Amino acid sequence: VHAAAAAVARAARAGGGAHLRPMSTAVEQAYAEVQRVTRARAKNFAYGIMVLPRDKRRAIAAIYAYAREADDIADGDAGVDEKRAALQALRAALDDPPATPMHVALTDARARFGIPDDALSALVDGGLQDLVKTRYASFDELRGYCEKVAGAVGVACVAVYGSDDVGRAQTLGVALQLINIMRDVDEDRGLGRVYLPQDELERF
Repeated sequence: VHAAAAAVARAARAGGGAHLRPMSTAVEQAYAEVQRVTRARAKNFAYGIMVLPRDKRRAIAAIYAYAREADDIADGDAGVDEKRAALQALRAALDDPPATPMHVALTDARARFGIPDDALSALVDGGLQDLVKTRYASFDELRGYCEKVAGAVGVACVAVYGSDDVGRAQTLGVALQLINIMRDVDEDRGLGRVYLPQDELERF
């Protein structure tokens, strides 16, 4: 991993994209790991991205693995302070030489496709928000949260797809997150969270 980290970091500093050298074995193994995570944790999503070319499919899997880690930290059993520190470390690692297979794969994908750092950082912001906010007064307030935890995924992925339609990507991400919220009402309640807007609950 450390050898791969150095190679990927050098490529990223050099500007990435078409100038990247062929992948090392360690980078290939890192991509294999994020694809394994994607297949294990999101089977339907893994099937959906199979239609993409191999390099794009692996980059999307790297984004998924990063988002999955942020979500797992926020929803885990650790204390709030420990979760906050872990999420902050996850964000800080974006600027450091990659030290885990997920970060090796993601760093390579960022260099190849120009995945925006702001989108990846927003995912962490969403996880941090989950630690302190458990209710949403209105849909407008909820939308801001959805833009962080899901709209940002759309923005990250659209760079891999080769489109600049960031607005539509974010809107689709928000829509998918709203579906997740409706599906997971009971599960979220078990975590002490109610995402359904309070004004709408009172109205209906």
